[in-house]
Amino acid sequence: MSKVLIAFEKLDVSPEEMRRGQVRPGFQEIKLHWVFDVMMDDNFTRKAHLVAGGHTTETPNALTYSSVVSRDSIRLAFMLAALNNLDVVSADVGNAYLNAPCKEKIWTQAGIEFGSNAGSVLIIVRALYGLKSSGASWASMLADSLKSLGYKPTLADRNVWIKPGVKPDGFKYYQMILVYVDDILHLSHDTNPVINALQASYTMKEGSIGTPKRYLGANIDRVQTDDGRVVWSMSSEDYVRAAIDNVEKMLKADGLQPLKVYGDGKRPYSSSYRPEIDVSDELDDAGIHRYQELIGILRWAIELGRIDIITEVSCLSQHMCQPRIGHLDAVHQIFRYLQKNLSKNPGRLAFDPVIPVIDENLFNCSAQTMEHWKEFYPEAGDPVVVGAPEPLGNPVDIAAYVDANHAGNLANRRSHTGILIFVNNVLTMWFSKRQNTVETSSFGSEFVALRIATEMVEALRYKLKMFGVPILGTSSVFCDNKSVVTNTSVPSSVLNKRHNAICYHRVREAQAAGIIRVGWIPGTENLADLLTKTTIAGNVKNDIVQSIFCNQACVIGDGSVPD
Repeated sequence: MSKVLIAFEKLDVSPEEMRRGQVRPGFQEIKLHWVFDVMMDDNFTRKAHLVAGGHTTETPNALTYSSVVSRDSIRLAFMLAALNNLDVVSADVGNAYLNAPCKEKIWTQAGIEFGSNAGSVLIIVRALYGLKSSGASWASMLADSLKSLGYKPTLADRNVWIKPGVKPDGFKYYQMILVYVDDILHLSHDTNPVINALQASYTMKEGSIGTPKRYLGANIDRVQTDDGRVVWSMSSEDYVRAAIDNVEKMLKADGLQPLKVYGDGKRPYSSSYRPEIDVSDELDDAGIHRYQELIGILRWAIELGRIDIITEVSCLSQHMCQPRIGHLDAVHQIFRYLQKNLSKNPGRLAFDPVIPVIDENLFNCSAQTMEHWKEFYPEAGDPVVVGAPEPLGNPVDIAAYVDANHAGNLANRRSHTGILIFVNNVLTMWFSKRQNTVETSSFGSEFVALRIATEMVEALRYKLKMFGVPILGTSSVFCDNKSVVTNTSVPSSVLNKRHNAICYHRVREAQAAGIIRVGWIPGTENLADLLTKTTIAGNVKNDIVQSIFCNQACVIGDGSVPD
C-alpha cells in the first residue's frame, strides 16, 4: 500500500463539492478495488494491487493504446544474441505505471485502506493501474528514456529498440532493447551503461536484474549443444507443471477423477477422436467457462514453444462457443499427455544460430536465373524497405516447411494448414489453422497453405531488415506436393485450376522476385506434417518432435560458458 500512495494527491474539499463540480470541474469520480494475483515465478508469489475501475469512466482524448513486444521478436533476439556473441540481461521495473503521470482527470474518495485519510478527496496524479490511459502513459515515458539513450524503435516492432554498437575488436552490430510493459530485455556486448541508466531513472524490482531465468512465463536457460557450443534456450516446463497442478486441483474441487484416468498419455488425444463430429452433450455455463479457461492455458503453452500439441488445440479451439463434454475430456487428455511426458519432453527450443546445410538438388526444377521469370512478372523484385537501417552483424538464412491436410475436417471438409519457419537453426514462427475455404483437391489446399507461408516469410524478412539483420539471399520453402512445386517453380507452367489463381500468382511472383524458392521434399521429411494432422502415427510424431526440440541438451546452470 505504501508504494501506491504516490499516485494520490489529497485535496482539502468535501466529496460533495467535487460531485457538484464546484471544485476541479471536468474531473470524473472513480472507485478503487483490490486485485489479488499469483505470479508465474519460481515461488508463485502472491500479490495484491490497488487498482482503479477504469471501465466506469469515459474514454479520454489522449491515446490509450499500448503494445508489447511480439513472441517471435523475442525468439529472434535470443538467436541474435548467440549469433553475434552478445550478453543478455533482463530487468523488471517495479510499479512501472506509477512512474508516469496520469493523463485523465480523475478523483476518488479514500477508503479505509488510507487510514486517517479515509473519506478524503484524492486526485489521481500518477498512471494508476486500471485506468484506460495508464499503459500508454507508461509506454510514452519509457520511450522517452530509451530515446535519451540513443535507441530508436524499429518500424516492424515498436517495442524492439536498436542502436548501433561496436565491440572492442571492431565488430559492428545492433544493440537491442525489448519491452513487454515493465519487463526489459537488453542485448549488448556491454549491458552495464543501459542498465545503470535505467536504474537511475526507475526503481527495479529486487533481484530482477541479471541473466534471464524466466521471461513471460517461459524458462530461459543456456544449454550446451552436441558439438560443445553454448546457446540460449526456452521451455514452458515450469508453466506447464503449474498448469497441470492447477488442473488437478480443479478436478478434485469438482469431485472428479485425477488426470491419470484420462489415458496413457502417449499422444495428446486418441488419433481416432474427431472433435468436429463429437455429439456428446453440450456443457453448461460453468463447463463452457472451464473449457475456455483450459484452452487459453494450452494456447499460451504453445506460444512458449509446445508445438507438439498445437494441432489438437487448434481443432478444439474451433468449438469455443459451444463445447461438448467430449471436447472437455479431450482437453484433459492433452493435459494428461503433458503430465506424462513432461520430464522427458519439457518442450525445449534451442536458439542455435548455425546455418543448416541445404541440399541444392531440391530446387532443380526451379528457374535457373531470374531472367526466366521476367516475361511473366517483369516488375517483380524484392521490395526496398523504406527506413531500414544498414545491415550489421552476422547474416541469417530463412527456411520454411509447409503442409496441408486436405479436407481433413469431417464436418465441413475444410483443409488444415501447417507452417514452420526457421531462422538459421531456430524455430521462430509456427502456424496451424483450419483454412477458410473448401478446396476440391490437395493441389488447391497446398497452394492456399503455400500462399500463407509466403506472406509469413515476407513479413519475417521485413522484420529482420528493420532489425538491421543481414539476410542471405532467397528464403527456402519446402513442400511435399510435386504439382504445387512445379507450378510455382517453372515460369512456363500453366495453371489449370483457375479458382486457385490468386494463390498461384501470389507465390510465383514472390519466387520471381527472389524472395522465396520452393523445393520438393518427401512427405516423410516434412516437419510441418506435425501441424496439420491429429492422426499422424505415434512414432512419426515422436520423431518430428524430437528433431525440433532439444530436450537432451545439457543445461548450463549458472548461465556461464564452460571451459
